Parts: sequence; C-alpha cells; structure tokens
Amino acid sequence: MASATSIGKHMRREAPAGTPAPAGTLAPAGGSVQAPAAGQSAAPRVLDVQHIEKVYGSRNNITRALADVSFSVRKGEFVGIMGSSGSGKSTLLNCISTIDSVTSGTVLVNGVNVTAFRPSRLTRFRREQLGFIFQDSNLLDTLTARENIALPLTISRVPARETLARVEDTAQRLGITEVLDKYPYQMSGGQQQRVAAARAMVTNPALIMADEPTGALDSKNARLLLECLEAMNASYQATVLMVTHDAFAASYTHRVLFLRDGRVFTELNRGAAPRQEFFNRIMEVVAVMGGEGSDAL
Repeated sequence: MASATSIGKHMRREAPAGTPAPAGTLAPAGGSVQAPAAGQSAAPRVLDVQHIEKVYGSRNNITRALADVSFSVRKGEFVGIMGSSGSGKSTLLNCISTIDSVTSGTVLVNGVNVTAFRPSRLTRFRREQLGFIFQDSNLLDTLTARENIALPLTISRVPARETLARVEDTAQRLGITEVLDKYPYQMSGGQQQRVAAARAMVTNPALIMADEPTGALDSKNARLLLECLEAMNASYQATVLMVTHDAFAASYTHRVLFLRDGRVFTELNRGAAPRQEFFNRIMEVVAVMGGEGSDAL
C-alpha cells in the first residue's frame, strides 16, 4: 500500500474546473466530483446535488452536518459514499431522499427540484421514484417474500397480473425464487436483505438508496447481497447510491465519494480496474482520512 504522504501529494494535484479524474485515480478535493463511471459518459443525469447544506441547532449552538456538497450521478451508475461516523453521509442520503430537508441548496432527480416539493407530493415521489434498502431489511413479518416484494406495486394499484409477473422476474434475476413463499422468520439474514433489494427494485425507481445494507450481515451474506446489487445495476441499469463505512462493500461500486466533516473530501473512480485493485485504492484514501475500512476480501 502506498504511504499516506504519497497519496496526499497525489490528491493535491490540481485539475481544471470540470475536468474529471482519470479512471482509477483520485479527484482533487474541491475539484470536479461529477465524472461519470466508465461507459456512463452519454448517460443522462439522474441525480444532481447542488451546493446543499444542512445545519442543526440554534445560533449559539450550530452543527453543520453538510457544507456545500455538490455532485451528480448518471443513469446506470453504482456510486458509494464513504466517511467516518459523523462525516455526514447518512444525513446526505436522508436529504437526497427527502426524509430530511436541506437548509440550503437543491437536489434534482431527473431534472426536477425535489427540495421544493410540498409534503403531500413527497410521499408520492418517494413511492414512485426511489427504492430503499436499509441495514435492517424492514420486511413485514406477516407477509411472505412474494407479498413483501409486491407491496409497493399493490400500494400503487398496479394490476395483479402485472404485479405477479414483475415480482417473479425480479426474484429470478436476484436468485431468490426459492424463498418467495417463505415468511421473513423462515429466511436467513442475507435472504431477507435480497428480498428487500427486490422490493426496492420492483418498481423500477429512478434511484435506489442503500444505507449500510451489509452492516448487519456476515461476510458470506454481505458478499451475496453486494453481488445482488451488482446484478441489479448491470441487468436493469439500476442507478444505486450506497452509503457504507466498509471498503469491501465500496469496492463493488463504480465510483466512491469520500465525506469528511460534512464536505466532499475527494472521489475515486474505478474505471476498468479489477475490484481487488479498487479496494486497495479505497483503503489508501481511508488511511489518508484516518478512518476505518474493512480488510476482508
């Protein structure tokens, strides 16, 4: 592994404004963080985060959770967001998903400013445009896997025949057809998370938001879930934004944004690099930032 000094020097190299970092290299802190992953240059932007800030507290006791964060995600990208505890990564995900409101700045999803939505419109937006995968699968215990996956389609009043067909297709793609008629208590934690991933994917959302999806899984099931997300991304061209503290999980993505103290510290593009090499590069950045990352491969 390269030394922290050598990596730090590399990150301080300046690039002209708007110039993307070469594949597999670091973008300078404060420079462009909108470079698409390999093969994504012609894809439309699904997400534009523009100078958002999130401030908590009163005048005498202010906490700035996010400070002037800007980046874009194109259709079909699999993007990771990393940072230590308190870096602002979960706050960022909550603001993008409209679970929390921004103090200033804008979030555009497919060109629409969702930060200007009224509460009545936000519910429909989340249901139709976003898919969620959390650390806890959040499956309903009284429903089978099939019924859990179908739930968002049922709420949206999709016809029963179409619902069943979409559930079967999604389950087949994610390798969980054998558990469709099982209840959550009859599944392993990994199977539950893959069912949750199918539920997030079945509506064909504009953006899938994954918040520490492998956090409660052992290494084997974490790998299976990450391969599942990879398959969703490849076969559906699903756009995935995943918050994680784990370098192993982040190594499955196309691009990683690193947050520190509520700001984008730098970004790392995978390009055509093998996952092992990308993992090593992620760990180098984690070392520079003084954070923690998984060393399990």
